[in-house]
Amino acid sequence: MELTLTSEERELLMEILEEHHRELLREISRAKHREFKVVLKNKEQMLESIVGRLKARQKEETVSRAA
Repeated sequence: MELTLTSEERELLMEILEEHHRELLREISRAKHREFKVVLKNKEQMLESIVGRLKARQKEETVSRAA
């Protein structure tokens, strides 16, 4: 799947994802049940992966525009 975003849309998406990531980390630290914590940690890992790929793509685009 490919999604094309403007720079403003990309910034907004990153803000939303980063805020959700912080909330997810707080929820993980407060979770009492081990099984629930595992589910939350898996979501957090997926979210980190998505944010990392978005940031890498953003850097690639910045470098290619500067060249």
